[in-house]
Amino acid sequence: MSSAPDATDATRDVDPRYQQLFTELEQRFASTSLGPDKWYILAISTLAASPDPERADQLYLHLCAQPNNTTPSARQALVRRLREALIKSVPIVGVCKPIEAILSIGKIERDEDKDYSFTREGWQCDQENHERGTAWMQKLYTRDRTGTVNLFAAHQDFKWLSEEITYGLYLSDRQVLDDVDTQLVVLPGIMSQNLPNETHWHIRGTRRLGVPKEEVQVIWDCVQLVAQFFGVKLNKVPTVDQVEPDV
Repeated sequence: MSSAPDATDATRDVDPRYQQLFTELEQRFASTSLGPDKWYILAISTLAASPDPERADQLYLHLCAQPNNTTPSARQALVRRLREALIKSVPIVGVCKPIEAILSIGKIERDEDKDYSFTREGWQCDQENHERGTAWMQKLYTRDRTGTVNLFAAHQDFKWLSEEITYGLYLSDRQVLDDVDTQLVVLPGIMSQNLPNETHWHIRGTRRLGVPKEEVQVIWDCVQLVAQFFGVKLNKVPTVDQVEPDV
């Protein structure tokens, strides 16, 4: 029998500060039409970008304590989503922090809650991958895709990396997370690093997916909330209002 806590013990093992943070994020998302399973994608992506990615364990414990995550099958489905969010965080924040995050979850998973699926087994950097990646880029960037890709005209390795790996291998994969889930990894992960250009692009891209302006504002506010929790200043990123004319 694993030593990981059951649902009745999990809440007691979550640091009260993190408990309050996660509850606040969930409550803010409740004012949107995004759905009840979206807030924790933002939470895991901002944790992966934070100075303390190991505290993904706190999020996992918090989620396991919720009534809809008390069975092994539910927890397996949950960890698939968390794991895929961390995989998609790799091209956004680098590989090391997501590894720390998933290892911290792995340490407290019960054996019966572990999920052994492997989504990218057999992946090939082929034409299908290229088309899938460029289609997702086109959906986000629309009229700006060519101009954005051309920024790398003198740096073709970055053009290849964006099309084949960032978008082809990682972000366009839809086996676990949908379009909005993916943006809830990408936009918060970029914004958490105080990056102005890409934050602009992905506020705009999230709006172009059809997420209402006021709900993108909730996302923006939640990223700021997590940043403040860790004492990080996001003073270079554009506001939702500043991006709106470019949508």
